[in-house]
Amino acid sequence: MLTHEEIWRAIDRLAERNGLTPSGLARKAQLSPTAFNPSKRASAKRKRWPSTESIAAILTATACPLEEFIALITSKEKLKTKIPVLTLAQAARPHAFSAVQPVAVPNETICDHMALPAAQDPACFALEIDTAAYAPVYPEGAVVILCPSEKVRRGDRVALRTAQGDILIRRLSREGAQKIELSSLAGDAPPETLTRSEIQWIYKIQWASQ
Repeated sequence: MLTHEEIWRAIDRLAERNGLTPSGLARKAQLSPTAFNPSKRASAKRKRWPSTESIAAILTATACPLEEFIALITSKEKLKTKIPVLTLAQAARPHAFSAVQPVAVPNETICDHMALPAAQDPACFALEIDTAAYAPVYPEGAVVILCPSEKVRRGDRVALRTAQGDILIRRLSREGAQKIELSSLAGDAPPETLTRSEIQWIYKIQWASQ
């Protein structure tokens, strides 16, 4: 008999296999982005099961045969190490991070999680692109992983949070002791200059899913 935990673990594994968060998987299947969020899996009174329609949708969206999904249900393989994931909108909220120095630490009460596919920095976290503003480089639904331990260098694609709470994804054009210059990813806008005091954190984009 299949258990509630096994079904949800299989959905998490399917998302992991495709380099997605559970919400990214839901979006890929044209479902509500919150359909597979951990908070939706149980209430105070009862466990909530995914519908057959939602399972069919994610299998179609990922081209996963039913027998492979069943194998994910019964597999005893442990999920990979997970890292926090915030959407850009979440990351801009006032209390999105429980700390910002010496490194940014996402607030666990609001973030999702995904398997760590590449980087090994334990302080890594990810941002899910929830806007079309960065397409085609990072289309809506893409996930970028930020690694605070990686030194940011000229030419790197970076994500940063300003002192005002804005989340920006740019290319680092120039770096000085007091100021940095940023370019748009597509290079189709004038460079922006920010002082160090205007930046809460800035990290290199180590890896990205599409």
